[in-house]
Amino acid sequence: MRRSKALAKRDLRRLKRKRKIRGRISGTAEMPRVTIYKSNRFLIVQAIDDTNGNTLVFLHTGHLEEKIPSNIEGAKKAAALFAEKLKAANIEKVAFDRNGYKYHGVVAAFADNLRENGIKL
Repeated sequence: MRRSKALAKRDLRRLKRKRKIRGRISGTAEMPRVTIYKSNRFLIVQAIDDTNGNTLVFLHTGHLEEKIPSNIEGAKKAAALFAEKLKAANIEKVAFDRNGYKYHGVVAAFADNLRENGIKL
């Protein structure tokens, strides 16, 4: 019983951070908002145009031919694939939405590798 309360508190803290971040970040067609969701098995990344409510580019690591794990090395591979998709859609500058996650580990590796692949955050 104690564990479920701890999980609920952790999730509430992330939700609070998420709302705070989303209040400041918004995406447009020229500079979409890139949001990341991480589970224990997969990463899901989207480039979103908030003015029209469209998802411009999408990547789910579980739907790929070669499944990419949800760890730091997997985040680097996913960032490289996502950067290619962004460049194919003529998007070179994005606003990074960490979705309430702390900026370390998988999230930081993803963002750093996006920068290394020529996407400006």
